[in-house]
Amino acid sequence: QVQLVESGGGLVQAGGSLRLSCAVSGSRFSINTMGWYRQAPGKQREMVAVTTSGGTPTYADSVKGRFTISKDNARNTVYLQMNSLKPEDTAVYYCNADLRVGVVRKNYWGQGTQVTVSS
Repeated sequence: QVQLVESGGGLVQAGGSLRLSCAVSGSRFSINTMGWYRQAPGKQREMVAVTTSGGTPTYADSVKGRFTISKDNARNTVYLQMNSLKPEDTAVYYCNADLRVGVVRKNYWGQGTQVTVSS
């Protein structure tokens, strides 16, 4: 059984920073793609940042220059460093992983973590 566990959300003032973490646990898996998505109330879920095993990361235009996605391969953990936060960044942030588990390809989501940016 593979699980994604998120942490790091919370309440922060505009201009502040947060670092989200997403740890993948399990066995017999390899990571194809990992990324962060967010959904605000009444809005569609949107991609925030995505990385791959060997590729360069992709960011939503709204977060370029402020957010950074990174991975610690030894710990099977992906991070989202969020700087210069704005009220419009307020959303539930979800970690996503596209994995090879055994001989099959599977997609997993974290439980979501609330990020609230106050003005």
